[in-house]
Amino acid sequence: MHEKEKNHHINGSFKNSFGFVLACVGSAVGMGNIWLFPYRLGQYGGAAFLIPYLIFVAIFGLVGLSAEFAVGRRAKTGTLGSYEYCWAQRGKGKLGYLIGWIPLFGSLGIAIGYAVIVSWVLRSLFNGLTGVMFATEAEALFAQMSATLGNVGWHVVVIAAAVALLMFGATKGIEKVNRILMPAFFLLFIILAVRVAFLDGAGEGYRFLFVPKWEYLLQVDTWVMAMGQAFFSLSITGSGMIVYGSYLNKDADIPKASVNTAMFDTLAALLAALAIMPAVFAFGIAPGRGPALMFVTLPHVFAQMPLSRLFAAFFFLSVTFAGITSLINMFEAVCESLQARFRLSRCAATLLCGGLALAVGLFIENGDMVGIWMDFITIYVVPFGALLGAISIYYVWGWKDMKSELELGRTRPLLRGFGALAKYVYVPLAAVVFVLGIVYGGIG
Repeated sequence: MHEKEKNHHINGSFKNSFGFVLACVGSAVGMGNIWLFPYRLGQYGGAAFLIPYLIFVAIFGLVGLSAEFAVGRRAKTGTLGSYEYCWAQRGKGKLGYLIGWIPLFGSLGIAIGYAVIVSWVLRSLFNGLTGVMFATEAEALFAQMSATLGNVGWHVVVIAAAVALLMFGATKGIEKVNRILMPAFFLLFIILAVRVAFLDGAGEGYRFLFVPKWEYLLQVDTWVMAMGQAFFSLSITGSGMIVYGSYLNKDADIPKASVNTAMFDTLAALLAALAIMPAVFAFGIAPGRGPALMFVTLPHVFAQMPLSRLFAAFFFLSVTFAGITSLINMFEAVCESLQARFRLSRCAATLLCGGLALAVGLFIENGDMVGIWMDFITIYVVPFGALLGAISIYYVWGWKDMKSELELGRTRPLLRGFGALAKYVYVPLAAVVFVLGIVYGGIG
């Protein structure tokens, strides 16, 4: 693959930077933006929490995303080939190839658990449209679909949808899907946020979210949780964004695309907060986080709103869009490596990836099991893979070659101190995220 780095990827390339950014935003915007960020924002100081959060988003977005995009574009291949490329510069390509399996497993592992959760979202969309959501206790409905093998049909539909969309072609399919689903996601959440603003009692939710509690900036936990939220929200996994980078043309401005991805991801998180928390407080329901917020708390909120079916459908449809676009990125990381390394056809690679995700996912459909699975993947595998990626790119491949790749497609020189920020701030922070995730039992 090294001799062919000037050629286009076998799966083609994104048509322009806008399509690329939308694809990356689709990958980054996920459940963490929707069920965790709004709660953390209020829990850790309201508007004060945004200060450390935005600092970490800026660091991780600029140098973290740029690193993964750049190595993918230079190697012109995804996870396995990119790690092999980095380490080949030191004569240890085989070691790099072996290391690459760790973040690749992280992508597949998240996809397996994520597909289960998205299947709950899709079923909730159906329950909202049909009114089942409002005729049955939310707790009972969630218990049904999160039971062992309690949601198989919807689970199959989610994976089949992701596989089908990827089967139409990598870059063309991904770009077209995100050009539709991402704007729709933002539009639906804007509509929800505007509607919620007119609810009596919504002001209490805004106070929870945005009245700054400055004393929280003196608490270590605030900075730890802001760092974890920023890191995981941007989908820095050492795998998924690398494969999207491999589909980039040489005239694309990577740092600019990275900043735009971080900005839109942050906007999505804030929109979710504006749509959810004021409504929760308006009806006097205790705010929560995690699955309970989406599948138990919010159905109670929608039940008390006029046009309850419509707004429940808006919400779960937008979350379905976010879930599918994220799932596509996770699957694509695996599919591309299967194609490039094992010479599988596009069809065979996507079917194998979807089949693996479903086969394992059926065994963890139980809510407790999927929680254990996702904790293992997100606490141990993904942050370790991201750390390996940061080290492989900035220290093994090296800043000199990295800098030359980042300068392609730019009309301005890189920010002064970019390399120092990456090597001496970002890489150590990636190590801190990994260690503190284990200490805290999860921070993202």
